[in-house]
Amino acid sequence: MPVSHAVVPTTSGSRYINRLCKHWQHKLNVAHDEHQGRVEFDTGVCRLRAEPDALHLSLEAVDAEAREHLEHVVAVHLVRMASREDVDVAWRRDDA
Repeated sequence: MPVSHAVVPTTSGSRYINRLCKHWQHKLNVAHDEHQGRVEFDTGVCRLRAEPDALHLSLEAVDAEAREHLEHVVAVHLVRMASREDVDVAWRRDDA
């Protein structure tokens, strides 16, 4: 499975996990608490983990095309949720 990771510098990681997971829970299988989240899309899974100074994102997708699409979806939604903060989502792909 193609995998991607991103580390987003922010002190609001827990808040973003909460907002993203609540947004997606109406349509997708979602589990989350204050420090971590898991969102199951049709074509992959996104894991989110908050640390004091960063939000860690990890994606596993069924194929490279799905990974690219999920990277875009997660990044766009995170930027929207973080409207008061300039966040930069730079994905690093693990192609093993």
